[in-house]
Amino acid sequence: MKARDFPGSGNQLNVLGGPLLACSGHPLTGFFRDGCCNTSDEDLGNHTICVILTAEFLEFSKGRGNDLSTPRPEFDFPGLQPDQRWCLCAARWLESYKAGKAPRVLLNSTNQAALEIVPLEALKAHAADLH
Repeated sequence: MKARDFPGSGNQLNVLGGPLLACSGHPLTGFFRDGCCNTSDEDLGNHTICVILTAEFLEFSKGRGNDLSTPRPEFDFPGLQPDQRWCLCAARWLESYKAGKAPRVLLNSTNQAALEIVPLEALKAHAADLH
């Protein structure tokens, strides 16, 4: 079974095959706003890659029409800053990777469902938690 079969259950796996660890509680991230990059079939954006945001990536994303740094109180969205962790859409991360602007990735907090879009080797090349 794929990770998408277990929405919000806490049984989803990371890209290394282990338990999916939390990404961020402040700001509260994830498609379900549960702090983890949990996903389900409802998550059409595949918000599965836990990243450490950079100013360069935030500018890149804004230039692609997804402004993550501006607060949107009407959506209870605080706006994101460099060095914060966030569950990012897999397709956006792949786009930034191809443009040389990809942020670092926390593999233990990145859902295995990301592998439907992004090759594991690309994620490992930007891993912040591999030693």
